[in-house]
Amino acid sequence: MAGASGDVALAAQRELVKSGIELRPILLDRAASHLANGFAGVAGDAFQLPFADSSIDCVGCSLFAHHLEPDEVVCFVNEALRVAQYAVVINDLRRHPAHFALAYAGKAIYRSRLTRHDAPASVRRAHTMEEMGRYLRESAAAKVEITSHYLFRFAAIAWKHE
Repeated sequence: MAGASGDVALAAQRELVKSGIELRPILLDRAASHLANGFAGVAGDAFQLPFADSSIDCVGCSLFAHHLEPDEVVCFVNEALRVAQYAVVINDLRRHPAHFALAYAGKAIYRSRLTRHDAPASVRRAHTMEEMGRYLRESAAAKVEITSHYLFRFAAIAWKHE
């Protein structure tokens, strides 16, 4: 799994505190050197999460699923559901021809050589909402919700229980 900078976890934490909900993120990445921003961090494998069954309220996955093959999405979600008490939330890119065109057109203004390569490649690898819904229904999820969001993103929830 890729904990990255933890910016999504930080934004969620700041937003939820307004409603009186305390969020205590634990970032997971395969390399401990990638974990640095003040959150608890664990180096581990997304397919063998180093947590006990039902020990995490909700497992979040942001901009990681597009790096996985369909069978890997199902394996990851099943493993995440094992450690989740309630649900797995996935926020990711949505593959769409217009999104690819936008990512490709942006190559002219991207400063980073890595971004110039990664943006179109990530959109090419991204899953459609229909595909993600199918993968989640193949998982151990009791219920699946998936919604479209601005600029070719989607959010999916794989609920552990009905």
